[in-house]
Amino acid sequence: MTASDSAVTDQSGPGNHSTNGVGAPREVITQNRVVIRFAGDSGDGMQLTGDRFTAEAAAFGNDLATLPNYPAEIRAPAGTLPGVSSFQLHFADYDILTPGDRPDVLVAMNPAALKANITDLPHGGVLIANSDEFTKRNLTKVGYDADPLEDGSLAAYQVHSVAMATLARGALEETGLSKKDATRSKNMFALGLLCWMYHRPTEGTERYLREKFARRPDLAEANILAFRAGWNYGETTEAFAVRYEVAAAKLKTGTYRQITGNMALSYGIVAAGQKSGLPVFLGSYPITPASDILHELSKHKQFGITTFQAEDEISGIGSAIGASFGGALGVTTTSGPGICLKAEAAGLAVALELPLLIIDVQRGGPSTGLPTRTEQSDLLQAMFGRNGESPIPIVAPRSPGDCFNAALEATRIAVTYRTPVMLLSDGSLANGSEPWKVPDVDTLPTLEPGFATAPNAPDGSGEFWPYLRDDDTLARPWAIPGTAGLEHRIGGLEKADGKGSISYEPDNHDRMVRLRQAKIDGISVPDIEVDDPDGDAELLVLGWGSTYGPIGAGCRRVRGMGLSIAQAHLRNLNPLPANLGDVLERYRTVLLPEMNLGQLSLLLRGRYLVDIKSYTNVTGMPFKAEEMQDLFVDTLKGDVL
Repeated sequence: MTASDSAVTDQSGPGNHSTNGVGAPREVITQNRVVIRFAGDSGDGMQLTGDRFTAEAAAFGNDLATLPNYPAEIRAPAGTLPGVSSFQLHFADYDILTPGDRPDVLVAMNPAALKANITDLPHGGVLIANSDEFTKRNLTKVGYDADPLEDGSLAAYQVHSVAMATLARGALEETGLSKKDATRSKNMFALGLLCWMYHRPTEGTERYLREKFARRPDLAEANILAFRAGWNYGETTEAFAVRYEVAAAKLKTGTYRQITGNMALSYGIVAAGQKSGLPVFLGSYPITPASDILHELSKHKQFGITTFQAEDEISGIGSAIGASFGGALGVTTTSGPGICLKAEAAGLAVALELPLLIIDVQRGGPSTGLPTRTEQSDLLQAMFGRNGESPIPIVAPRSPGDCFNAALEATRIAVTYRTPVMLLSDGSLANGSEPWKVPDVDTLPTLEPGFATAPNAPDGSGEFWPYLRDDDTLARPWAIPGTAGLEHRIGGLEKADGKGSISYEPDNHDRMVRLRQAKIDGISVPDIEVDDPDGDAELLVLGWGSTYGPIGAGCRRVRGMGLSIAQAHLRNLNPLPANLGDVLERYRTVLLPEMNLGQLSLLLRGRYLVDIKSYTNVTGMPFKAEEMQDLFVDTLKGDVL
């Protein structure tokens, strides 16, 4: 939905006007949803600005979804296109699934931000530009021959040219701050103006600024003054004749908080440690976009969390395997390039048959690729990226909040079946945020590690056999080193079935390979659920991971057009749900959008011999709802694929 087709209700009236200080009443328009994009130089604080507006929307009770987008360069040249950073927020009075396709409001802090984003702003959309940065030098940097704020080229938009830096400096004139420091607060001016436009509360932001700059009260007060100046500018200027309101969403009763995917994963790992009774050890090497998990877990030592920032990726996973051998829940986090480096040790974990969480927050590749962009291109690497027959279960969350549940599910599988588990998140989930209903701890599943406590040799010898398997799960016993009577040896060389001694016997190797595969194949996972409201759809759209939101939004739009369409989404990718084959056969057409070149489609075609239609995108950006809508309609008409 674009700005032009948003549901808008004129709420003007005696109780819905504000005054701009010169006697002119303000019309207040109620909208059911709005998409705002803050864009500027990477040093302009756009991520902070967007995050603070998001926090106020969350506190107000809106449903929301966000899409941060920032450059890979640590500090690209100021005012250039490679240095543009943006933050998009979609907030609404109903449940939403995506951060929005195109912004209704674009805040551009310089010419580069305008040029990089203006094509996404629909005609009639609102553009708020920081005119102070539209100097001849800055315009030339990005190829503007003339000032677009003055040459009429932006006539299709509602343009508001605001000297944000000048106004912010004016508000801070009495503080004694340098001109440079005062200018830096222009992002808070922009935030204040947008908070005025959309009736956002201001107390939370002021409290946040005082806490953030607790050691520099002068900076805290300066940012607050700039923030208030932006709000007051909106209240007093005649340039803005309209204010907007977006009511709180009707969400299920409960306690909610704004959460990103990486934070939800971190909380899920903490919860997994608490529900299993296991100490948690994270061995990790920092890498975008997974580093925030390391940062967050390092704050929770009181929950039995130990974090180790390793010198490289191999050390990270090696230390986590060692922790699991010692009776802890071993975890390692990385992105695609790190998975390459961890591959040998992951194979060792398969041979050891120890619980281990390997979290891959996917990004664009190959090699260093697109460090700050999203992709789903590591699925085949997760399935097969180790030597020999070395199967690993795979779990993929569908939304930022679902990362919490995925962490618990991955831990359940790892602990119950004594296996490393790959959790595939991605950049859009990791950095995106949404309201998350805080769960009741008592309702979370209990995870029983079930350590071995006594010798288990079936021949009555009183020995401990480390590879004697459970009849139901085929899991081998997990014995903490140093436990009397349970002395044993494990390693990467092939082990004899049961006893665990080194064995090069061909028949034994064949049996052990098949047992490890059978263990993974036998993991209990929930059946896939199909959303088919009419029950007569001929098209099933299947997805996995972060495509859930765009696919769901596209299906809503298609159903709103009176067409029947079914949707199903996979969380467990290895093993697959037992009923998936039957589901795929029920539909004449199965369409699978992926942010890769069709990796899951390849696997499912080979497994189920179904002619799955693949739709792919490797732009580094998530699918759009409008893109999905058009794809689904064209597929129903038989015009594509």
